[in-house]
Amino acid sequence: MTKLQKTEAEWRAELTPEQYKVLREKGTEAPFTGEYDHVFEPGTYQCAGCGAELFVAGTKYDSGCGWPAFYAPASDEAIEEETDTSLGMARTEVMCANCGGHLGHVFPDGPDPTGQRYCINSAALKLEEE
Repeated sequence: MTKLQKTEAEWRAELTPEQYKVLREKGTEAPFTGEYDHVFEPGTYQCAGCGAELFVAGTKYDSGCGWPAFYAPASDEAIEEETDTSLGMARTEVMCANCGGHLGHVFPDGPDPTGQRYCINSAALKLEEE
């Protein structure tokens, strides 16, 4: 799959500073500060960078971690994962498969049916309410 390609200048022009920091520089918003941490409206969560469908609201739950949490992506093709050792520990980074934007991390401590907790930055998301 060919990823959406934009120059850094294009990304900076289209994203807010916080979105740019998270999506393009692999930053993390402070816990409990994100717009979608406690939002549970029906709809679809899209990538704030490219609009690709990433998660559906029906898989969102309150994990208490301080960031929006989902137990599954919208589809297997929606995200990509890779090992992140940036903080001296091994974690699994989650990225938008369409544009490569950093979304957050996934951990194996989520609820059934998957046992996964996709811990995602609100700044990387845009909710399209139903």
